Parts: sequence; C-alpha cells; structure tokens
Amino acid sequence: MFGLFQSIFGSKSFGNYPESLIKAAIEHAVDGTDPWIRAVSGYKKKLRPAVINAIDYIVSLVDAIPPPLLMESGIFTSDSILRNFFISSMDMQKVITSDVNLINFQRNQTDDLSSIYTFMVMQKQEKAFLGAELSGDIILHDIPQVVVSFESHNFIDPSAMEDETRNKLKRRIFDHFLALALKRISIVKTERTKLEQYRELLQSKLNLFLSGGLGFNKSTIENELDISSIENSIIQINSQLLELGSDDKVLEVYLGIVADLLSHPEEHVWVSRETLLLDRMGIKRSVSGSDTTEISFDTVSDDEGYNLVFVLLEIPHSFLNDSKKEQK
Repeated sequence: MFGLFQSIFGSKSFGNYPESLIKAAIEHAVDGTDPWIRAVSGYKKKLRPAVINAIDYIVSLVDAIPPPLLMESGIFTSDSILRNFFISSMDMQKVITSDVNLINFQRNQTDDLSSIYTFMVMQKQEKAFLGAELSGDIILHDIPQVVVSFESHNFIDPSAMEDETRNKLKRRIFDHFLALALKRISIVKTERTKLEQYRELLQSKLNLFLSGGLGFNKSTIENELDISSIENSIIQINSQLLELGSDDKVLEVYLGIVADLLSHPEEHVWVSRETLLLDRMGIKRSVSGSDTTEISFDTVSDDEGYNLVFVLLEIPHSFLNDSKKEQK
C-alpha cells in the first residue's frame, strides 16, 4: 500500500487523483494516527476532501522550492550563499562527505550515479551582541548587532533524480501532518484519562460521604456542603468529558482532529522566503556595501515553533570523490 501511496506525489493534476491513490492516502492517514478510526461509519468519505486538500497543498509547497544548487568544484569561492552556510570550504566538504544519510544512500546503490539530489537542512541561529561599527572615519563602540550562523547541517531524502527527492519531501511533510494530528489525539486521550480518574476519585469520596464514612465528626450542614461540592465537581467533569467526546463518540472526535488538521494544512506547516543582507562576518546589515552579500533561502516552519532552512542540492559524484581526496 505504501508504494501505491508514494505515487500520489508524482501526479501533476491537482485534485484529480486516481481513486485508488486517494484510498491509499486515507488508509495511510488512519494508520498514522489511530487505526480505531475505521470503526467510525463513513470515515473514508469524511477524510477524503481533507486528504486531497492536504496533498494539493503539499505538492504546491514543495514544487515552489527553487531548482537545485549545483555543487561544482570551487563553488564555495564562487557562490556567496554557500559561504554563509559553512565556515570554510574544508568544513563544507567534511560536512557533506561525513553525512550518514548520503553515505548510506551511496552504499545501497547498485548503479553508478552521476549526481545525488538531496535537501540540505540547517538551523539558522541569530545572536545579539554589542560590537564596533565604522561611521565615516569614526569608530563607534557598543553598537547592537546581530550575527547569523547556520548550524546542524543534515542531508535528507537523497535520490538519483530531482523529482524523487521532491516527492520524498512531500511524503515527509504529509507524515508530519499525521504526527501533529496524533499528538493532538494523544493530548485528548490523556486529558480524558485524567478526568475519568479524578471523577472516579470524587465518586468514591462521595460514596463515603453518603454512607457516613467521612462525616463522623462533622455536622449535617458541613456534610451537605461537602456532598454538594463534590457533586458539582463531578457534574463539571462530566461536562468536560462530553466536550472531549462521549464514550460512544470519542472516535468521531479523533477523526475530526485528523480531518480538521488536513483541511487547514497552511496553518500547521508553511514555507517562507527569507532574504538577509550579511557582511563577511555574518553580521546583519541594513544597507548594502562593498563587504555585504544578499542571500535568500527557504525556511520550512510549523505551528510548534520548528524553523529549518531547506536548500535543494545537486551533488555530482565527481564532487564527492574530489572532496574525499582533499580531506586525506
């Protein structure tokens, strides 16, 4: 089924996918969240428009990422963007040739590849400090400045073809949506469990009050106040549980969580284009000069605060070999 599901992201016809592929995507969404959702009558019909909407969004999102940057010999010197992504040419070569994903991908290939396509993923760090700045012939001190660096380089979804690398990222984002939905379902489950346990505790306490077990040294009025308070608490808990979904409707609540998230994918994962003006030291500048470079890159973000820089690369086999030789 997963092989069938993979081919969805090879389609260029938005919203017009073969029914077999839509069914595979729906089942994948259910398996990736809560398989018990299948017990809900009409779950496929309820999930279908949400799944199609999410797929269309993901396809448009990833297809908008610019063409791959070709990693040619001497590119670190000639490409101003890469000079900001790495400390040095040697650092760049070391990071690429030691990446576990790239190593494993090459190891599992039976055919000689001319190039490897992959997404380079990085974390952008910004640190504020007080530095010096030249204003005409005067050196100004204690000027607030921000230095930008790119760290934790990782290379994901390597493939022999660009389209396949993009399709892998699309499937990765779809699965990320499912992970977000599963997290929300888990929160609801945990909250239900806590409320049910607390209700059982209050009910046991109430039973003791009613039987006189906790009222030996209390007046009748105090007992009545305690009983009334506990009964009100139980009523409130029951109301909260109904909001989370009654016992016979809880699976519909879980289905609704999945459908709602996939119906509004733009609220949970998005790609933004960021442009920075940096000097040779990686310090942010507001005005361009002889020592500044304007760099643009895509950042993939989600509603939980993750922000990762994504750059599509084409790494020729010759570049990998040359990099390994230079490190020896």
